[in-house]
Amino acid sequence: MRNVIALRNGEPQLLADDDWQLVRDSASQIPEGALILPLQAWLARQALYPERRDALWLGPDDEVEPLRPWLAQLSLIAVDFPSFRDGRGYSQAYLLRTRLGWSGELRAIGDVLRDQLSHMRQCGFDSFAIREDKSAEDALKGLAGMSVLYGRSVIEPRPLFRRR
Repeated sequence: MRNVIALRNGEPQLLADDDWQLVRDSASQIPEGALILPLQAWLARQALYPERRDALWLGPDDEVEPLRPWLAQLSLIAVDFPSFRDGRGYSQAYLLRTRLGWSGELRAIGDVLRDQLSHMRQCGFDSFAIREDKSAEDALKGLAGMSVLYGRSVIEPRPLFRRR
């Protein structure tokens, strides 16, 4: 994947050496290498090749709770934003981090734009595949975000009035 920003030690940086390949259509031939497969394709492949360490991506209608048995073996989960207007991915990320306690790499894919990055980070995302027609360098500025957030989030579970 190109145009990927990741948080490393809390600092955002462009990933020049990201080896993950996003597979959008699992009906076509699946390439070799580090793959990010749609949930249903990942489940089918796990049944055949349980030793593989592919990643999966969640669509907006996919539930996170059924992933609980496999979370320990997943190093990356991607959450798809088919449109910047579709906010279901924020809830999926928040549930993965808080309810399920998953701590692997959580990547936003799809229609990911600069204006969303700060909020995505608050929900638990730590890498972002910026839309190909946008500049990842420019999107880095979107992670500066707001200096103070009132509400609680994945990265700061205490609301502002509890932090004083």
